[in-house]
Amino acid sequence: MTDLANTAYLDALNAEQRRAVEHGVGKDCIVGAPLLVIAGAGSGKTNTLAHRVAHLIVAGSDPRRMLLMTFSRRAAAEMAGRVERIARRVLGDRASVMTDALTWAGTFHGIGARLLREYAERIGVDPAFTIHDREDSADLMNLVRHDLGFSRTESRFPTKGTCLAIYSRCVNAEMPIEAVLGQFFPWCSGWASELKQLFGAYVEAKQAQHVLDYDDLLLYWSQMMSDPLIAEELGSRFDHVLVDEYQDTNRLQSSILLALKPDGRGLTVVGDDAQSIYSFRAATVRNILEFPAQFTPAAEIVTLDRNYRSTQPILSAANGVISLAKERFTKNLWTDRTSTRKPLLVTIRDEADQARYIVEQVLANREEGTLLKHQSVLFRTSSHSGPLEVELTRRNIPFVKFGGLKFLDAAHVKDMLALLRFAANPRDRVAGFRVLHLLPGVGPASAQRVLDRMTEAADPIAALVALPAPPRAGADWRLFVEAIENLRYSEWPVDLERVRLWYEPHLDRIHEDSETRRADLMQLEQIAAGYPSRERFLTELTLDPPDATSDQAGVPLLDEDYLILSTIHSAKGQEWKSVFVLNVVDGCMPSDLGAGTSAEIEEERRLLYVAMTRAKDDLHLVVPQRFFTHGQAAKGDRHVYASRTRFIPERLLPMFERTTWPRAAAAQASAANRAPPIDIGARMRGMWR
Repeated sequence: MTDLANTAYLDALNAEQRRAVEHGVGKDCIVGAPLLVIAGAGSGKTNTLAHRVAHLIVAGSDPRRMLLMTFSRRAAAEMAGRVERIARRVLGDRASVMTDALTWAGTFHGIGARLLREYAERIGVDPAFTIHDREDSADLMNLVRHDLGFSRTESRFPTKGTCLAIYSRCVNAEMPIEAVLGQFFPWCSGWASELKQLFGAYVEAKQAQHVLDYDDLLLYWSQMMSDPLIAEELGSRFDHVLVDEYQDTNRLQSSILLALKPDGRGLTVVGDDAQSIYSFRAATVRNILEFPAQFTPAAEIVTLDRNYRSTQPILSAANGVISLAKERFTKNLWTDRTSTRKPLLVTIRDEADQARYIVEQVLANREEGTLLKHQSVLFRTSSHSGPLEVELTRRNIPFVKFGGLKFLDAAHVKDMLALLRFAANPRDRVAGFRVLHLLPGVGPASAQRVLDRMTEAADPIAALVALPAPPRAGADWRLFVEAIENLRYSEWPVDLERVRLWYEPHLDRIHEDSETRRADLMQLEQIAAGYPSRERFLTELTLDPPDATSDQAGVPLLDEDYLILSTIHSAKGQEWKSVFVLNVVDGCMPSDLGAGTSAEIEEERRLLYVAMTRAKDDLHLVVPQRFFTHGQAAKGDRHVYASRTRFIPERLLPMFERTTWPRAAAAQASAANRAPPIDIGARMRGMWR
């Protein structure tokens, strides 16, 4: 065992960080009781965990007998690099040799795959099994679904993506299918018996083909641990098991850990219950809340509450928001970073003004020396950023978006725009090809024939109307032709409503998350209303096309600086100097879709907390007073009024600086100082006198 007298490399840690790092490490023992580190936002969690791993190695732990699990391969690699740099201060050149031996560092799924190959023959699995990604799994599910005849049922059977999502939730949450359907997929509740049959056949198909899917890597590992001999063998193989982001684990992952270390000795988990926001992935906050009581005696808890990121006024407001949570580990973040500026609670008229306000503030910050990429705009749902993206594009401000496609590049938005373009120019083959592919029974060959006939005709739309319907298109063909005829002569902005009404049935058929996407279509209608004509709308949206077609929109190639747009889920773990949070109102935060059960409300509260704690110096919570909504036929499209989020009640208002935009006084002063209009006509006339 290494002499522990030389611990100067720990001097940079604060008292609580050091307590977590040194837990269970002494002259005679280096495998301590279970430890839970509650690491508040910006409290140096990663640095603390890296120091703990390095300290264990310096104290004499064999890195080959350490299991370190993170939620990404990159995080595991970065952790190993940090561990080496820390250990090098004591071990010198030997540090790289020691950290190279830290071979059991990776994700839950990656570690599971390694162990399953190693134990394959003992658990009846072919060691040469292949692993399906989500797309492969959905395709196999679809083949089985078709073979069982479920694709031909009279009422619409859940699509392959929905079936896979249900299966995955059952596996990861360790819940029976009836409970999963009732809680998360109520529209599929009538298919419980058929889904059980489908999932059984799906499992048989995987086994026959020697295939494991993503969920099997955890499920098989968990099942393997139910064998007492294997569980004891694996548990004794690792002296230390360390887990990062424990609040993001699901029930299956928790059961694996408890089977590895039933008495908890050598087990360290790090996380923050206040940042548990991934229940849609089957993660459960219960894992971290219940962790201490899983062991006798209970696990030791070390709380890291010193924040190195934000100013104290920002932390005080965030503490106030999370203090109203029904159940949590008590902690109040604090910092030495004093400031007189409270977070801003900004009341705005509507979403259009919200976009203008943010652009104005972002540019003002830039003039004062804050780069665009040191600023971020966060939102609950990807569709919330639509008006802002259009305004940024109009003002030529580069941006990159994380968490969902750029608004104008999402497939369903492009589908709507394609029909508008095709109606405006029926010789546009790209738009026509995209729209025709939306029709059931119309494949590439049929679409090509239709477009050829239209191109040859003097009047393409008349030619389209005269064409016989493709054999398998059915009534959808007639509805498509009627939509094109109705759009032939523009009535703006009614045109976009007509397109949406035609498109919505296809949206429901094509996309599993059609309700979420429908919000984007409503947003597109609102944006369109700000343009005087269909031609102007299509032209201005086309001049500066979106950059990316992936979940992470690409960095603008011609700009070294760009504004960050992100969903709150994608922003977790990040930080920016200035942060703007959109739509801090009931209905958006909490989301209407996430305001059902008490547990859902509490997760929505944690989402706001996560958003607030991303800000270092400057935080703006923006509260639009009204939103454009699409109502029922009796009420029509209208504006509805919104109220400030319930997560900031009256008693918390003193923690914020309240303001409105635009300020009336400033607007009046601006008008008073404005120069009189220039009479260009008089000048022109004067030239000839």
